[in-house]
Parts: sequence; C-alpha cells; structure tokens
Amino acid sequence: MTERPRRAGPPEEQPELLPGLVRSTVKQAQAKARQTRARKAAEAALATEQPVARVLVDVPLAHLDRPFDYAVPQAMAEQAVPGVRVKVRFAGQDVDGYLLERADATDHGGRLAPLRRVVSPEPVLSPAVAGLAADVAERYAGTRSDVLRLAVPPRHATTEKQPSPPEPPTELPEAPGTPAWSGYAAGPAYLAHLADGGSPRAVWSVAPGDDWPALVAAAAAATLRSGRGTLVCVPDGKDVARVDAALTAALGPDRHVTLTADAGPARRYRDFLAVARGTRRVVVGTRAAAFAPVHDLGLVVCWDDGDDLHAEPRAPYPHTREVLLLRAAREDTAVLVGGLSRSVEAEHLVRVGWAHELLAPRDRLRATVTIAVAGASDRMRERDPSGSTARIPSEVHGVVKQALAEGPVLVQTPRAGYALALACERCRTPARCATCAGPLALTSPTTPPACRWCATPATGWRCRECGAGGLRAPVLGEARTAEELGRAFPATRVRTSAAGSVLADVPATPAVVVATPGAEPVAAGGYAAVVLLDTWLLLGRDDLRAAEEALRRWSGAVGLVRPGGRAIAVGDPAHPALQALVRWDQAGFARREATERREARLPPTTRLATVTGEPGAVDDALTLLAPPAHVEVLGPVPTGSAGHEGEERLVLRTPFARGADLSRSLGELQRVRSARKLDAVRVRVDPVSL
Repeated sequence: MTERPRRAGPPEEQPELLPGLVRSTVKQAQAKARQTRARKAAEAALATEQPVARVLVDVPLAHLDRPFDYAVPQAMAEQAVPGVRVKVRFAGQDVDGYLLERADATDHGGRLAPLRRVVSPEPVLSPAVAGLAADVAERYAGTRSDVLRLAVPPRHATTEKQPSPPEPPTELPEAPGTPAWSGYAAGPAYLAHLADGGSPRAVWSVAPGDDWPALVAAAAAATLRSGRGTLVCVPDGKDVARVDAALTAALGPDRHVTLTADAGPARRYRDFLAVARGTRRVVVGTRAAAFAPVHDLGLVVCWDDGDDLHAEPRAPYPHTREVLLLRAAREDTAVLVGGLSRSVEAEHLVRVGWAHELLAPRDRLRATVTIAVAGASDRMRERDPSGSTARIPSEVHGVVKQALAEGPVLVQTPRAGYALALACERCRTPARCATCAGPLALTSPTTPPACRWCATPATGWRCRECGAGGLRAPVLGEARTAEELGRAFPATRVRTSAAGSVLADVPATPAVVVATPGAEPVAAGGYAAVVLLDTWLLLGRDDLRAAEEALRRWSGAVGLVRPGGRAIAVGDPAHPALQALVRWDQAGFARREATERREARLPPTTRLATVTGEPGAVDDALTLLAPPAHVEVLGPVPTGSAGHEGEERLVLRTPFARGADLSRSLGELQRVRSARKLDAVRVRVDPVSL
C-alpha cells in the first residue's frame, strides 16, 4: 500500500509550554556573561604599583630552580606581598609557589601570565629565610624548593585564621646572676657581650654535671635583654623538653615556642606563625627549626652538633650546624656550638680562629667527677685477675654497690634487646640459621634461639665446625644486662630505657637504670655513678667517626652524673678515646683527630662530595661534571650498602678553600641532568659517614 504524500507548507509553531521560561534563561545567561567579562577585565587590569611578581615555583626540577616573573592583577595587589603562598600557571598546570618580591619591570620580552590566586595573605617566607634557603641549596648542590619544604611547614587554614597570642611584655624577670657561667673561663664575658648587643662566636665544652639547658636559657635571656631573638637547635624531643622547661624558668611563661615534627600539624603551624608574626622571638626545636623566621635574630645555638640526628635524611641533606653557621654569617648573629663532647668540625672552627673556646678550668673538672677504667691499675689486676676478660668485673660491682647507697646508677650498654648474637660455646664460631644462613639471636630468656632474618626457630642447633650444641652470647642487649644486674642486686629496682620505651627522667631514689646510648633518662639531682659497658662495640664500628662517636656517647652518659660522682668504663685503658674520657679532654681528642684527618686529606679540612646511583648514571655524571683541576676523583666503586645493591659511588675531594667551587659545579651538574632528563643520582656534600 502506497503512503499518501503530505502537503508541503509552513511548519506549525510549537506553543510555549512554560511561559517566561525561555526569557528567564536568556536573561540569566546574559547576566552570567556580563559577570564573566567583568571578572576577566578585573583580572586583566594589572596593579598600578610594582605589577611584576617574582615567584619561586614549587617544582623539584633542578634546571627550573630560579624565580619566574608573573603579572600581579589589581584585584590581588594588596594580598600579593613578599613571602605569601601563591598559585601560578606553569607548564600547563596550576602549581604552588612563593612570591619572593614585587618589581616595577621585567626582563621577559613577552606577555606575563597573571597570578592565578593568592593562596593565603599570610607571609610565611621572610626575606632572611629565602636568602638562607638559596645559600643552603648552593652549599649542598640542591634546589631551593627542596630546602623550603624543610623550612616552611604545611599550611593549616583553620589555625591561620586564629590570632596569634599577644606579644609578652618587654621586661624580663630579674636575672638571678650567672654563677653557673662563672664556672667557665670566658663565660661571664660571653654573656655580657650578648647583653650588650654583640655577636660573639664560641665553641662550648660543657663540664659533667652542669645543667646545660639552664646555661642555654641564661644565654637566651641575655640576648633577649638586648632586644634580639634566639634560636636553639637540639637533636631530639627529649632535649627539646629539657630546654623548654629551662626557658620557662628563665624567661617566664609564654615567651618562647617549641618547633618539633611530632607536635602535630595544627600546633606546629600555630607556633610557626607566632614566630613569623614576631610575637615570639625565642625558639627551641630540632633540625627544621634552624629555618625558623625569628625576628631580629641575635643568637643561634647548636647543641651536641656531633649527633647524627642533626643530619637531614632528605635532599639536599643539610646539617643543622652548617645551616646555623650560614645563617649567622648572613644575619650577623652570635653563635654557640656546645656539647659534652666536641666534634672535629667544631674544633676546626676554633683552629681557624672563627670561634673561641669556652672551657671549665681543670681543677673544677677534677672536683666534679672521677672517671676510671676497670682493671687499669696494677692493684685491681692483682685483686681480680679475670677482670680484664669479664663483661662486668668485680670492680664495677663494687662501684655500683657503693653508689646505690647514695642514689641511682646509670649503666650504658650499646645494644638494645636481649642476646643479639650467638656463637658456638666451644669454638666461638658465629651461629647461623640452617634455612637462610642469617644470624641467630635470643629475644627473651624463655624463647628458643631464632634467626634474625627469617625468624625460623633454631631448635636442635649444632655447630657446623665442631658439632657442639651449646651456645654463648658474645653481644648482649640492655634487657639481658638488666636481668644480670637484677640477679646481682636482688633488693634493687632495675629499669631499662631503649628505643620504643625511652624514659625521660627517673627519681633520685636508689635504682639501676640500664639504657642504650641516647636513651639515658635524666636523674633528679644526677646519678651517683655511671657505668659504661661493652665499649669495644662502639669503637668497632666501620666508620671514620667511630672513635669520635664513641667518645661523644660516653661523654653524654657521664655528663648526667651528680657533682662528686663516679664513672667507670669497661674496656681497653690504652685506647685514646677512653684516655680522653678519663681526663675529660674531649677538646684535645678532637685536636688530634683533626690533625690526623688533615694529614689524610679528610674532612673537615677537605671538602668531600659523593655521587651515588646506577653505574651508567654515575658514569654520565662524571662525564658531564668535567671536574676542575683541583678536584680529585676517587672511584667509582660499588656502594655495598643494603638496599642499594648494584649501585656505585663516586667520591670527589677538593681543598676546603675551593669547596664552594665544587658545590657550584655539582649544582650545575644537577641542572644539566635535570634538563636532559637523565637518570637521577644522589649528590651529598660533606656526608656524615663515609
């Protein structure tokens, strides 16, 4: 059947279903278009004064580590001040950045892209810290964006909207005098120089038993009286708590802040803003606090600069001491590098005349503490012939027994755990796992030996060399040590302090406290005696700083003794590090170490840098670097470190006076590799360990 064609004609109009809907929609679209045009016109209108913003974009690429110019819209002119966080368009996407400065003109020939927005009107990057970040990046061949991630904490919007606490009154509590600083030859003169607005530089060797946090607080008070701020950097949170309490006692409440990573994002940002806004001018914290934007900074303090916690584990791997020294040079501040021991780097500052020594007189040191080595005298060897081979000789037992009648006793042992290594009882061959050949260990007195690698129990173990089934423990941890001392002194309480269970302090009541290095609690009034066990373990480390580090850790324990107390070590009395401890001559030991390192062309009189990565990447780096004539190239050699199998390391060495040239050349290498998108390598300048 054929369909009948329809007659052509004009189309019928569809009646409007909802009267006024179309007209309303058109009006809304027109209004929105007008608003868009007005917004774009406002964005296009540039600021009439200083319309150029120099922004450091937050990108990790070394060849882009420089400021970029952007236009400042008139709508953002008031908020876009130096130091604020901004959003900019970069490489086709929105990225974060810091506005470094405003300018009247730009060297860029084309049209400048405008700032996308000001993230916050809060200036968080001061000009001094921005300059310090550039110095640190150049010193360590890194990028400013990496340094600023360490310097400026993440933004916490809720905290930022809250007002900072009011600035405390200018008047400080009455100074109680300086009797403690009078125990050092130039101590009172150093404090007087601080109070007069001077910038003295000192390396301070603390006497055992002295309350060093109170002395630091006294220096901060003297600096604050001159109208300037103080920045104190310590290795860990335990030291932060001690200095925090001392500052509160010396300055009064609410006059300082603490900056630590474990404070939480809100509190950390709140305290950071209080410093940035100038309401708090005294800061104590760990390594990131070295970048705190303290107003009118007058004194920087680095306590225990030899502690490896001061070395930043993230690129560009700066050291707290070096950051503070760079900052002191930039802002012309006083410097105080102190500790119970002395690092070779601190000794180098004294040797070249950059800083002066603060030392206690020898007669005061002799009256403060008596330090001995077990079995060092002929009389003790006659009384206890087996004492030279015993882990805890009878002489040590006698010292502990006598001291417990007066107060607590600290026993330092280098290892945590129970029995960390086992060996054949007959032939002394190290005990190994039959499954993976890993070392066997005991975790408690009630569990069988097990492998430290695969945790397989070693029931029925037999020595592969002699067939014996007995085991001995040549290396004991703090748990086993506490167990042995508990049997030796059954009526005495024995406490332990180690990683995972660190005690902050202990009362003055008699007790034996077994602690690992760095975890020693502070005793009220000081310890009556300190015992150092297994000294050979610390000295046996395969590291350039083994002896220096051992002396530092022993000194930290002995420094907790009360005035007139005793300390005894178990080890080789002829070892130079133990001899320096007995004489309390850490400065002399550091001088001898510095002399030996200078003869061997090792730091600190020589600047070292390492380049680590895959073999091909290291070869490319060596080719692109084209080291100057004064740079000596060592390697490359396999690293041999766990987790970096197959990698190689290149060591570059140059005289200290040419160290800046080496850093600049390594920085240029990083920029070239970044621009060419070559495989990454890790560059470390002056690594802590080698």
